[in-house]
Amino acid sequence: MIFLGLVLFLFSLLILYEFYLRSLPSYRAASQFPGAPIYPIVQNVFAALFNSQTEGFRKARTWALQNNGQSYRFVIRGVLIIQVIHCKEVELLLSSSKLIRKSPLYKLTVPFIGKGLLNSSGSKWHHRRRILTPTFHFNILQSFLQTFHDECAKLAAQLRQAADNGAATELQPLSTKVTLNTICETAMGIKLDSTDTADVYKNNIRKVGKIIQHRVMNPLLFEDSIYKAFGYQAQFEKILKPIHQFTSNIIKQRRELFHLNVQNIEDVTEENVYTNIKQRYAMLDSLLLAEAKHQIDANGIREEVDTFTFEGHDTTASAFVFIFLLLANHPEIQEHVFEELISVISNRPESAEPLTIQDYNNLKYMDRVMKESLRLYPPVPFISREITEDVFWDGKIIPKGSIVNIEIYDLHRNREQFPDPDRFDPDRFLPEEVAKRNPYAYIPFSAGPRNCIGQRFAMLELKAIVSSVLREFRILPVTKPEDIVFIADMVLRTRDPITVKFERRVLQN
Repeated sequence: MIFLGLVLFLFSLLILYEFYLRSLPSYRAASQFPGAPIYPIVQNVFAALFNSQTEGFRKARTWALQNNGQSYRFVIRGVLIIQVIHCKEVELLLSSSKLIRKSPLYKLTVPFIGKGLLNSSGSKWHHRRRILTPTFHFNILQSFLQTFHDECAKLAAQLRQAADNGAATELQPLSTKVTLNTICETAMGIKLDSTDTADVYKNNIRKVGKIIQHRVMNPLLFEDSIYKAFGYQAQFEKILKPIHQFTSNIIKQRRELFHLNVQNIEDVTEENVYTNIKQRYAMLDSLLLAEAKHQIDANGIREEVDTFTFEGHDTTASAFVFIFLLLANHPEIQEHVFEELISVISNRPESAEPLTIQDYNNLKYMDRVMKESLRLYPPVPFISREITEDVFWDGKIIPKGSIVNIEIYDLHRNREQFPDPDRFDPDRFLPEEVAKRNPYAYIPFSAGPRNCIGQRFAMLELKAIVSSVLREFRILPVTKPEDIVFIADMVLRTRDPITVKFERRVLQN
């Protein structure tokens, strides 16, 4: 009798909970969008969650196709979650100066990178953006070119050995080595002197992505108390320890150099700090200057260094991999890029001199190739925002507290904006073709107020890498694009290594 009463009591609670869920604005708003059936109590939990990294990525692509390129929705625990894959909704979200708060999903990255420029909001985000924006000024990018070229020379030396051996080469280790060395020397002002510590950092980054994705897919582990009780937090902290040690050492080295060369901090400004430190200017110098002027504390510096060390190398490394994959599998396009490069070099007064920013700007076809690669394989395939006030989009009301996820991978394959979307076609980015499209149909660096602060840096670095490699080598295919299996992660990754072969060019004198 007691058991029956308990069952009836629990059943009554479930009924009340279901009535509560149905009374929420999110439930009513869900009817405005296509999506899976909303079941009692569980709603869409089992449709959207409890997937492996591979299955999670595959399902998102399936849903996009099933909804014919239109944004769709889930309702989980009473929260409306809109999966945006159409440029119309993307524009409404990213063009807003108010809807800039990252969604609760980003709280999972806080133990890793803190609340820096990537995942902070409000006045803190505005303040950090003001501090860091001058770092990517055109004049400072020019000073980074020497580092780009030095690292490209090291890459070319490594590729000569690979070409002479005739063996297939995995692209991921090459890309992460170049981009991590580059971001540390340019943005942090520190030349890496230990491959062991760098390798530990890179390997642990992969583990971080796997753990975060596991939490995203499991609604129980999303709760901090349960996550800690099952021992996941201790495991995560163990993985993060060498990552934070790596970036802490970078900060320590640059801080010592900064204070050694800057004697009177009151006289130092953004304009003359480069001269005072007698070294190449680094992003970290802006943070150290702000610290000396009490505009940021040591923890804030660590947040931004953790953020930029990760974002500045891992996303660019992903772009590197897929650009080379596409060039290898489209030899006619690769040859066109090479011919343009040789033409630009031959038209310079001193062809042996390193390329300048203007030279890279003159590589118009290469620019289109890179943009088309970023369309097909956006390094950050997914961004997420929280709706902080009730908004109206095209006759639809989106209630406060909703989550909007922009699936950039699917957005870039919208057939209305990109006919035959899986085809690699750099001419999509001819000026007359770009003018036909909604500007929010293509957002590899996001868009609006929270666009990527380092996009010019990344594009310049990638052009330097591609130019350096193609001057000496042909890239031959091994991995085929159709054989790739992607996994859900913070950055676009594949389950299996992507490999190519490098062949030395025989140039005519």
